[in-house]
Parts: sequence; structure tokens; C-alpha cells
Amino acid sequence: MKMMTWLALSTTSACLAASMAAAALPAANPFAQPSNLPFQAPRFDRIKDQDYQPAIEAGIAEQAAEITRIANNPAAPTFDNTIVAIERSGRLLDRVTSTFFGVVQANTNPTLDKVQEVESPKLTQHSDAIYLDPKLFARVRTIYEQRGTLKLNPEQQQLLEIYHANFIRAGAQLSDADKSKLRALNTQLSTLETAFQQKLLAAAKAGALVVDDKAKLAGLDDGAIAAAAKDASERKLDGKYVLPLQNTTQQPALQSLADRSTREALFMQSWTRAEKGDANDTRSTIREIAYLRAQKAQLLGFPTWGDYVLQDQMAKTPQAAKAFMKQLVPALAAEQKNEAAELQRTIAAGGENFTLKPWDWDRYSERVRKAKYDLDENEVKPYLELNAVLEKGVFYAANQLYGLTFKRRTDIPVYQPDVTVYTVYDKDGSELGLMYFDYFKRDNKSGGAWMSNFVGQSYLLKTKPVIYNVANFTKPAAGQPALISFDDATTMFHEFGHALHGLFASQTYPAISGTATARDWVEFPSQFNEHWALDPKVLANYAKDYRTGAPMPQALVDKIKKAAKFNQGYALGETVEAATLDMDWHSLTASEPRQDVDAFEKKALDNMGLDTANVPPRYRTSYFLHIWANGYSAGYYAYLWTQMLEHAAYHWFMDHGGMTRENGQRFRDLILSRGHTQDYGTMFRAFYGKDPDIGPMLQEHGLPTGR
Repeated sequence: MKMMTWLALSTTSACLAASMAAAALPAANPFAQPSNLPFQAPRFDRIKDQDYQPAIEAGIAEQAAEITRIANNPAAPTFDNTIVAIERSGRLLDRVTSTFFGVVQANTNPTLDKVQEVESPKLTQHSDAIYLDPKLFARVRTIYEQRGTLKLNPEQQQLLEIYHANFIRAGAQLSDADKSKLRALNTQLSTLETAFQQKLLAAAKAGALVVDDKAKLAGLDDGAIAAAAKDASERKLDGKYVLPLQNTTQQPALQSLADRSTREALFMQSWTRAEKGDANDTRSTIREIAYLRAQKAQLLGFPTWGDYVLQDQMAKTPQAAKAFMKQLVPALAAEQKNEAAELQRTIAAGGENFTLKPWDWDRYSERVRKAKYDLDENEVKPYLELNAVLEKGVFYAANQLYGLTFKRRTDIPVYQPDVTVYTVYDKDGSELGLMYFDYFKRDNKSGGAWMSNFVGQSYLLKTKPVIYNVANFTKPAAGQPALISFDDATTMFHEFGHALHGLFASQTYPAISGTATARDWVEFPSQFNEHWALDPKVLANYAKDYRTGAPMPQALVDKIKKAAKFNQGYALGETVEAATLDMDWHSLTASEPRQDVDAFEKKALDNMGLDTANVPPRYRTSYFLHIWANGYSAGYYAYLWTQMLEHAAYHWFMDHGGMTRENGQRFRDLILSRGHTQDYGTMFRAFYGKDPDIGPMLQEHGLPTGR
């Protein structure tokens, strides 16, 4: 996932800025000047929790003053004195927010939570003050109307068009009364989205399953049991075992747990984590967010929030996104039916007498996988030691495709001891950027995996990218190797695909650099990069027994490849269901009342035409962080849309010689290095030769293509 953080021009009223301006930022604050570390990396050796809030407020005041000067410039508006001036503004604010939101997602505490709670609405008000400034918009509009005579280069032309569109989408053409309404809505939504995120983090921590009897954990390996005991000890529950929740509906331990009552208890803790009727229950927050988003969409001239969000995406409309997903349903429904019947037969064949439930699916599908492919995840893990996967897999693939090399650094301070840092070198040996990796699960870390920037690339600002990848893998007990599943290895390739999109950024202007793209484009490079995890050359380089160095046997490799298309009714189905649920929530109109979350979700699931009883959505409404706080509202379909793009691109690679430096350079030149300098369809067609089609996607999932 590409984490959508607050950006300098996506979040004070004049009076708010004035009140903040009085408090100049002390020179001792680590954010007062650009970092003097390589690549302007954050000074985590100096940054303290109490540094963030004054720096954010000073940054808001500084940019507000800069914007006021731009808007009131007596000179006629030009591209340089308006658009470029805006791009140069907000440097202090960008420094502190890029760091703050990276840390608060990955390593938060009550102090940082409070800063986010207080400052998020102020950042939203700041954004409103910029985009709703009539003098500033008048200058942008004047330049836009003159664009045909300005002799702008293609990147400048694109930037101008995006600015003009963004101002309109932000409400620049509204009446003063409607602008006031919009400001109020934006502040309310910002506050609610922050509240949702904080409630969910607390709910996930509180929802961890506590087990008293070790026998109830039968089926877990010794390492997993040791980790559960360690988690319990850290919570001062000595003698017990704790299974923390990851952000998805299904939980990793469900595949291994032999005791059905423990499986059910773990699943239900996951399914109801944010629906306990306590302070962490998210449902009242969600119903208000959905309602207010519909109100905001109507105010801006759109029928629904989905229409508003998709206007600047590759899909363009909710109807196009829904039609795309509906193409997947018939094949998926048939596959789910077949898979559920096979699992029920497997249960009966084992002498057990119960009806398949969601908490049984992973365990019995694993039995089917073993029977069909003789593949045991525990047999795979010894060949997937985390550092080897990173350095000899992820990095090696990047070297073979793009010529990149990497050097571990210990002189760059980090925000948490488990974080590692590498310099990335381009094919000519020049420094390309800096990478941070934060892979282990913590109670104070948001769930899932993501990428973002501490520093963005921009020739205008003379900055190179400083990027981080974050995940939630189980940390091994002291002295034990970090052995991961093949799914985890794939996640590492995925997030580094985002990193490549950021590292190869080659733009003048930060607003359209690197991963500053549409949701249904930004997941294309990351999902495409997953393919190299199973490339024979790459796999042979990293998949080696951590004890002996012996390569993974070819028979086991073959099993992994054959099993990759197994269980797709579930794996793809849960994503389609989550994406459809997201789009249903954001198809509400402003005239519809606030929804009962439980009733709305039940109706939506019942109407999908899929086996949602046995295959629940990957994220339930109440813990769907992507859409309620992380910038993916009406956008979760992007994971599917971009699968269509990446499978088509991978098929192109295979038709043209596979993993070669020439093919990698072409993908870098036409996709990875372009940011948002062109229309997405234009970029894809330049690489692929035509519009994307769904056939390669269905083929890769082992589903009938209808051809």
C-alpha cells in the first residue's frame, strides 16, 4: 500500500495562521532547518515527541504567509510567480509532516496521538485556506486560460492543468457561504478520520486473543508459541499466551491452530474487534464519515463521494470501476462454490462432523493444498530468512532489472531500533536515494504494510528521495532467525515496487513526482514487482536454507508455483468483496440518512453474488482502515484495477524475453520514472501498445477467461 499522508498542499484560516505566527520556531528545533544528514534524512537522533507540534504550527504559519504573498503579488500572474512559487512554499511544513505522519503510523504513543488529534483539523483548515483563497485561484485561473500561449513544456502543462483541476475540486468556485460549509465539513471529517484511526489501533490491541492453556495453541510451531508467550509477557500476562491481531479479517494463526474453539475465538476477536460497544467501537464514527462525505460531494457538484473521488483516477467513474469488478464475479462465484465443497469434503474425510465456517477455511484449504501440491508453509519458511529475502531477493531483482546496488548504513539515525537503512545507487554508481525498512509488528504500529517518503524527489527543490517500507511481520524470539512466509516475501517485493516508483522519480515539480499519482495507478508498479519473487533466477538467489545454505529444492519451488493459483476463489474473492463494500458505502447520496452500519453491511454483502458467509471481505466496515482514514475511500478497487495493469505488463515482459536489463529500462523510462507527468492511459498504452484487458489477470489467477 502507498500510504496517503498529508502533503503540503493538501491540508488555516488567516486568523489561525496569524495566531501561530507569533510563536516562531526556536532554532534548536530539529525541523527549523533542513536536515544536514545525507539526503536530508530526518534527525531522529535529535527529534523528540515535543518537537512535532510547534514545528507543525510554525510550518502552517510560514506557508500561510508565503501563500498570502503569492496571492497578493502586484505583478501579473505567471507560471513562475504563482505555480512554481506555490511548489516552493511550505518547506518547513513538509519536513515536519512527512516525518510526523511516518512515525505516528509506525511507532506512535499517547503524546503523538494527541498531536495528531489536535493538528489534523488545523492542517485541514490550512489546506482550505489555500484552495479557497479567491485571489490565489484567480491567478491560477488566469494562467490556465493563457496556457496555449505560454510555451510551457509538457511537465509544466500537466502541472498547471492539475493545479487548476485541484482548486476546482477543492471548492474554489463555490460561493462564500458554501465555502464556509465546506470548511466545516473538512474539519469535521479530519477529526473523525483521526478518531477512527486511533480507535482502531486501540481496538486491535485490545482485541488480541489471550489464551490461558498452551494446549489450546496446538498446531503452532515452537517459534510462534514463543512469540505468543513473549507478547503476553510484554503485556504483563505472564504464564499466558497472546495472539495479536493483524489488520485483515483472517489471521495467520488460523491456518495452523488445531483447536476449533481457539480458531473461532480468534476469528471472532478479529471480526468484532471494533464492534464491542466500548470506547473503541468505530461504527458511530463510520456512519458520520460516510454521511458527511456524501454531503461534501453534493456541495462540490457530484452525485456521490465515489463520483468525486474517481473523477481524476484512471477509471474515471464509479460505474467503470463497478463494471470492471462485475466481470470478475461469475468466475469467482463458481470457484468459491467449488472450493467450499472441496473443503467440506476434506472435513468429512478427516472424520470430523461440522459445517464449514470462515475460521475453518485457512486450516482446511491448507490441507487441500498439501494433498494437491504437498506444500507445507512450514517447509518453505526455513528458506525465507528475512534479510536474505531483502538483500538477495528484492535487491537482486532490482539489480538485474535496473542495475541498482545497495549499501547498508549504520550512521543514519532511526525512529525505532529494528529499522534498517540503505543507500541506493543507480546503474552508473551515483546515489539515487535512501531506503528505510521497518518490518516487525508492534502494538503501537498500524496494521498492514505500506510505503511513503520522508523526503520527496524534486529537481526544483534539489532533493533526492528518502523512502520507507513498513510491514507487520512477527518478530522472532531473541536469538531466532526471522523466518517468513512466502506471502510475506511477496509483500516485501510489493512494497519495494512502490519504493522503485519513488526512487526512479525524475520530475522537476514535487506535486507530480514519483508516487503522487492516482490510487488506481500507484498500485500498478508495486503489484508488478511481486512477479519477480517467483522468477527462477531471483528465487534461486535468495531462497536458501538459513541453516545450511542449501538452495530450495526444485520440487518445492514447483509446488509453490503450482499452488500460487490455488484458493483464488477466496484470495481474490475477499478483495473483490472489500472493494465492492467500499464502493457501496461511497455510492450513498446526500439525501440518504445516516446508515446503520450493521444493516448496511449485511445488505451490501448479501447483494454481491458471492459466498460472503464462508468468504468474508478482507476488511470489514468497522476496521477498514484504508477507506476511513488512509486515503483509499472509493479507491480500494484500485488493487484489482492495477492487477489488470500489472498482469498485462508482466505478460508483455514474458513475451519480450522476461527479466532483462533492456526490458527493465523500458519499464523505468515509460512507467516508473514518469510520476504524474502524463495521462495514465497514455502512459500505459505507450508501454503495452494498447488498452489493458482483463484476460491476463484471470489467467494469472487460474480463472476461466471466457475465450
